[in-house]
Amino acid sequence: MKREQVPWLADNPFYTKRFAYYLGRKCRAMTVKDVARELKLDWHTVKRLEKEYMDKQLRRNPVAAPEVIGVDEVSLRKGHSYRIVVSDLKRNRPIWFGGKARSEESLNLFYEWLGPKKAKKIGLAVMDMWKAFEKSTRKNVPEAAILFDKFHVMRHLGEALDKIRKQEYARLSGKDRSYIKGQKYTLLSNRENLTLDGRKALKKLLKANKRLNTAYLLKESFGQLWSYQTEGWARRFFDHWKESLKWQRLKPYEKFAAMIERHWDGIAAYSRPENKVSLGFVEGLNNKIRVIQRRAYGLRDEEYLRLKILTCMLKEI
Repeated sequence: MKREQVPWLADNPFYTKRFAYYLGRKCRAMTVKDVARELKLDWHTVKRLEKEYMDKQLRRNPVAAPEVIGVDEVSLRKGHSYRIVVSDLKRNRPIWFGGKARSEESLNLFYEWLGPKKAKKIGLAVMDMWKAFEKSTRKNVPEAAILFDKFHVMRHLGEALDKIRKQEYARLSGKDRSYIKGQKYTLLSNRENLTLDGRKALKKLLKANKRLNTAYLLKESFGQLWSYQTEGWARRFFDHWKESLKWQRLKPYEKFAAMIERHWDGIAAYSRPENKVSLGFVEGLNNKIRVIQRRAYGLRDEEYLRLKILTCMLKEI
């Protein structure tokens, strides 16, 4: 016996494709639970139909050979369980999700999946300063330039500033300590993102503590490094910045400067004209993934998470 294939039916024969796509579009903005409640369907049915919708999105948008890739990791749960996400930074879309850890072997799986023909087109790889990612990229695409992502570098600088804040909190007492208490995010946030009360608290804190004021100004000025058009000027700026740390007793900043020195080639690469790419996409994608995970209250189905990440930047159908 044979069953006739009806083109307008979904994989689940109780529903049409049009309904499955309608449901998939709703799931882009709502949780599976909310969609199931609104449409009076079983939770598992909604999830199955959404998977069909996302599969169709990927089939309609095959992966082309990327010229610029962004490599980052996603934490699945507490306990350092990571997966790697690779994005096409020219087309602004994630193209691969996989691996079992933040390891060289896991990133090798991406290059195997991409194939040597498409991998040869990669001219620039943007990543954080994780040795395993760098080693895998240099081995699989040796002609590609490596650029360390500005947001990851600034995150390391923010962590150094927070260590200084903790040192000052431990050193001081009484009223001097009260200025620092509860001001971690005020100190680490960009000034333009602070509320009026936040700006007043920051001003009060920096006025009260000279060492934190110096550390904050150094952190704010460091972002200028990515504005230079030549490597020589970028290097001159960094040398001046490093020189200004003398006599400041800012050990965490000295360690940060030593780390930048070790990874200088991957940071200076941005000053070359051919490497001028938008570095905000990887950070924006990270925020989107966190929203996906938060909305789902912790996804246990890894294939479902993979589909959600790979389709989050694609047009709806």
